Order: sequence, then C-alpha cells, then structure tokens
Amino acid sequence: MPIRSSSSAAYIQNSSTSTNGVPSTRPTSLTIHPSALFSILDHYLRRTDAQHRVIGTLLGTRTDSTVDIKSAFAVLHSETDEQVAVDMDYHRAMYDLCIRVRPNETIVGWYSTGSDLNTYSALIQNFYSQETAPNQAVHVALDTGTEEGKSAGVKAYVSSPVGIFPKPENCVFVPIPCELRFHEAERSGLDLLLSPNPLSNQTDLDVLASSLTDVQNMLNRVLAYVQSVLRGEVVGDKAVGRYLMDVLGTGVEEDGGWTAGLQDTLMVTYLANLVRSQAEVSARLALTTAA
Repeated sequence: MPIRSSSSAAYIQNSSTSTNGVPSTRPTSLTIHPSALFSILDHYLRRTDAQHRVIGTLLGTRTDSTVDIKSAFAVLHSETDEQVAVDMDYHRAMYDLCIRVRPNETIVGWYSTGSDLNTYSALIQNFYSQETAPNQAVHVALDTGTEEGKSAGVKAYVSSPVGIFPKPENCVFVPIPCELRFHEAERSGLDLLLSPNPLSNQTDLDVLASSLTDVQNMLNRVLAYVQSVLRGEVVGDKAVGRYLMDVLGTGVEEDGGWTAGLQDTLMVTYLANLVRSQAEVSARLALTTAA
C-alpha cells in the first residue's frame, strides 16, 4: 500500500512523562533474542541493490512496562523520494503462519536497518501501532556497521504524536533501553559461531571437549572465588552463595551426581561412535559380498 507524506519525524531524548505531565504507559525497557537479530541480518544480506534499508515485523511477548522480542520476519516494501509501499497482505499472511508455530507470540512492533528516522518511519510506525493496539508499537533500528562512520549497534524506540492536531506522519521517536538476552541453548550456539575453528571441521568429540573446557574454566572461577572468601580476602555475597548451593549443592551431595552425569555423557558419545563404526563396517562387508 503506497504511503505519501511531506512531513518528517523528529528525534528527542528519552522522557518518562507525556506533555501534560501524566505518566506514560509506553514500555520502559526492551529485550531482544539472537534469533531475531539473525533474521534481521539475513534479510539485510538478501536485499536488492536498490534497497537502502529493509523492514520487517517483530514478534514476542510484552507486559505493561517491558517488551521481549523473540523472533522476526521480513516484510516486502519499497521506498522512493515520493512514496513508500508496504505489502500489508504479505505481512498478515506471514503472521498467520507464525502464530501456528508460536501461538504465544504476538506482534510487538517492527524493525529496520540503519539509524535514519524519517517521514516514512513515522508512517510505518503508525501502521504497526494499529496492529499492536491498544499497546504501543516498538521500533528496533539495527545498524549493521557497513556504512562508513557508523558503528554497529541496536537501538529501540517508541513514538509519541506531536502537534495540536497530530497526524500519522508527525511524531517523535523516543529511545528506550535495549538489552540482548539469550537462553542457555542460544548461548551454546553463539559460542560455536564464535569458535576460532570452522564449525564444519569440528567433530562431536571436539564440540564436547570445548564444552567441557568451558565448564572447567567456570568451575575454576567459582573455586577461586570460594577460596578467596574462606581466606577472608573478599567479603562473601549471600546471594552468590545461595545460587552456588542451588546449582552445585544437590549434584555434589547426591552420591556424586555431577561426576555420574559426566560419565553418562561420555558413555553415550562412545556408544554412538561405536554404532556408527559398526554400521560402516557392515556396509562395506555388504558391498564386498555383492561384488
């Protein structure tokens, strides 16, 4: 749907109150998961040469004060000096497919690459505000760092109308705190991507050895902290102590649960490799007999 306007969006510093002094109900913080960022970067890499930026829909969960972005999908659009066109039918069709897989997620806003906030940004923000009503839509701007003089980073905004008779194209973008959050499974994937060795050259045992090395390093840090507390070199934190007791206490006390779990993992890996070798030997014997 083409959208035209001759006005422009403005950028102001964060404010926690509206123009009348009444506390705003806008989100006060935003968290975004790596899977959503990867989807945005993948969309940016697949753009055409004529596209200055790409946009898409953000999905996640929200409360009155926080927004948690868990995934995203691309939306077709085009921009010229005269107009911007957004394929809203495609947007709604993709959302219908996404909620079948992730029914707990809803539309929370939209994303774009680059850090420019202009008239078209205000118009797109107005469209997504209708999709997220009665809640405010959030806007995530991902700067890829490919443009000279601009560093990579993520910023989040909400919008507020301006003027005596506000128009969709007239608004201010108000920044809100943005934080990257990931689950433990996502952290393992990020560690593999950041590994100095290519993932294709790593065997299952290499990955297991790397994970065990990381665990050993973390345990060494914990042991050094505990010993420093026992020697009186640092003041112990009760919250850290309770957390360590919850994480390590049960496994250590129950007949060496930590060691037993490690041995089980090594045994499963050994059996898997043994079955694989046996299957390869059987296949070669079968080929030899057939010949």
